[in-house]
Amino acid sequence: MFNGFTQEAFDFLLGIRLNNSKEWFEPRKEIYTSQVYEPMKALGEEIYAPFADTGMMSKTGRIYRDTTFPPYLHYRDVMWIYVRYPAWYWNRTPTLFFELSPEGAEFGFRIAKPQAAVMERFRAELAEDPAEFLKLVSGLRGAGITVDGEEYKRSKPCSTPEAAEFFRKKALYASVWVRDMSELSRSELAQRVIEVFHKVQPLNEMFHRLVEIQELADQLEKESLMEAETAEETVKAPDSDFMW
Repeated sequence: MFNGFTQEAFDFLLGIRLNNSKEWFEPRKEIYTSQVYEPMKALGEEIYAPFADTGMMSKTGRIYRDTTFPPYLHYRDVMWIYVRYPAWYWNRTPTLFFELSPEGAEFGFRIAKPQAAVMERFRAELAEDPAEFLKLVSGLRGAGITVDGEEYKRSKPCSTPEAAEFFRKKALYASVWVRDMSELSRSELAQRVIEVFHKVQPLNEMFHRLVEIQELADQLEKESLMEAETAEETVKAPDSDFMW
């Protein structure tokens, strides 16, 4: 059962940020386990429960980094929980997330690095009928949820002025930041995360559908190219017999 995070958890994460070494971590491993990992695991189980029948999966990260990728550090100073549909490229996939850092907690929805083609599909749908999406965004912002995202250096053409803001986005998130220790230290934090997840779930479902459509289109294009290459390599038999 999740009972909140202690100040010791945030002190530990700040410590690992400032002292990213085995020598610093090993004597404090029990603090990590009891104050960071176990509460994160318990929180992950609670916030996933309402979404368990959606086909999505949940994962709670561990502090050990993959040191084959930059930056070449041993440990993470940001811990995370993901609730998402199974995917090969996790960063291209829409995700419900919770992240704990020395600064506090952020949670909600994001699609970090979608394919350009997925965002093209998003813009096409937005241009055709912006009302429903903009109503959703308005409701989220009214509930205190920030909706934003990384932008292109050059704006995409937009024939729908009210949707122009989102034609500039090459990624999208809708999230809440909590820095108040009194809220982070209580078990009620789990319910707050669940409430935000429910509010942003329409965005998650929307982008999941767009990603699925694009993956199917990519697969069909790949199969078509393979068939074309096979046809070129096949030697056609003569139409009639002949004597040498």
